[in-house]
Amino acid sequence: MASLKEMRNRIGSVKSTQKITKALQMVAAAKLRRSTEAAQNARPYAERMAAVIANLAAGVSGDGAPKLLVGTGKDTKQLVVVATSDRGLAGGFNTSIVRLARERISKLIAEGKDVRIITLGRKARDQLKRAYGDRFVASYEVGGNPGLAVAQDVSAKIAELFEAGEADVVTLAFSRFKSVVQQTPTLAQLIPAQVTGAKSIDLKGAAYEYEPDGETILETLLPRNLTVQVLSAMLENQAGFFAAQMTAMDNATRNAGDMIAALTLTYNRSRQAQITKELIEIISGAEAI
Repeated sequence: MASLKEMRNRIGSVKSTQKITKALQMVAAAKLRRSTEAAQNARPYAERMAAVIANLAAGVSGDGAPKLLVGTGKDTKQLVVVATSDRGLAGGFNTSIVRLARERISKLIAEGKDVRIITLGRKARDQLKRAYGDRFVASYEVGGNPGLAVAQDVSAKIAELFEAGEADVVTLAFSRFKSVVQQTPTLAQLIPAQVTGAKSIDLKGAAYEYEPDGETILETLLPRNLTVQVLSAMLENQAGFFAAQMTAMDNATRNAGDMIAALTLTYNRSRQAQITKELIEIISGAEAI
């Protein structure tokens, strides 16, 4: 059995840990609101752009259609972009995204596809590099405040690989924010652009003439849409990360409290037993004299 001093040290250590987890919980709760607002504010823009592209794509076909819209016609070369956070202490948030990406990558490799990987976030890089380090194309860090600059760098790299013929299909793995207690790992196809699921704009029977033509507009919008999709995924991840971290740190704080109570009870019993033993020894010694 541990000595009383060792038990006091253990209780003090757990109390210090509890203070840290409580502080992290409060910080995550404070940042969650701003992150949630940023993610929710980005959705209407992304949805509206997807709707515009869906309307334009309906009138474009054949050789004049942009490659980002129709793809190369092949799926041999696959590029998987895995977006996580840079930091941990958020339960299984990052692991669930990486697990989904691993399943996708393993399936593609089993089908004989040439798979390449871009990671966005340190956790994705660290968890995937050991198994798929030879397939890495680039790695990016999200930073404390995901912004347009990082999204532009990532989308530019994706477009560069696609135009160079090194990627036929591009898929993005991230976590879609649902609520504080629910974040859903999601796969979204970036190239060819998915317009079948997008809600088109109801023109109420009107016919629009575009200047310049629809193909030219799509050539301009599609690269921007790529950036918007990456930025939206980063913002969704950030909101989900703080929600998961707040929940994880709340659970850790509660568990630390339970452990402190159990250790304190054991300490008090051991201390009382030691005092009783010492009293018995004193009384026995007095009687012997």
